[in-house]
Amino acid sequence: MVSKPFTVDLNKPIVFQVGHLGEAYEKWVHQPIVTKDGPRFFANDFCELLTRTKWWVIPLVWLPVVCWLVCISTQRGLTPTEAALAVVGGIFFWTLLEYCLHRFLFHIKTTSYWGNTFHYLLHGCHHKHPLDGLRLVFPPAATAILCAPVWTMFKLLSSPSTAPALFGGGLLGYVTYDCTHYYLHHGKPSKGYGQILKRYDLNHHFKVQNKGFGITSSIWDHVFGTFPATQVSHISR
Repeated sequence: MVSKPFTVDLNKPIVFQVGHLGEAYEKWVHQPIVTKDGPRFFANDFCELLTRTKWWVIPLVWLPVVCWLVCISTQRGLTPTEAALAVVGGIFFWTLLEYCLHRFLFHIKTTSYWGNTFHYLLHGCHHKHPLDGLRLVFPPAATAILCAPVWTMFKLLSSPSTAPALFGGGLLGYVTYDCTHYYLHHGKPSKGYGQILKRYDLNHHFKVQNKGFGITSSIWDHVFGTFPATQVSHISR
């Protein structure tokens, strides 16, 4: 007797269901449901609350941290010009990190129960429900966890006076990324660079999911050969 393929019930908490999809998860998660109402993740109300983040929480939490980090660098001897250059260097570093995280972590191929579950929480939910406004930006707690190894790297590779401003620049790049990403999904840029970025992101979601990993810039897609050959010709949302 042939077993029936597992089907996700969107009317029930979804996170602990997706792992059962196995090899079918990759195809399922890239078939987007274009509604503004996202699914419930967990049966537990507290866990569910932790998965929802308003976009404005990101600058509210992290911009003061950026300013604090730059102040530390100036207190440790950097001139304002040197601190500004370190911030710019951190922003540039973020563009590469943004690309690498999106390509190699957020789009990792999984088939196991826990692999599928982890991926759905990390990024799969965004591809499945791209208009879910409360699960688009990263919750601050998750960002803090990802920040730890980056901060350690900056401390090891730069001076005590440069590391805070460099890290602050990277954090500023992240804030710009998350706010830009939210705007691309929920704003309506009609011309200029915003329109170009929105088309680029739509192409990644709805046409070529294995290319176009840059959100704030396509520079690293050009460098590493993942710039999509074709793109959507118009904005449908």
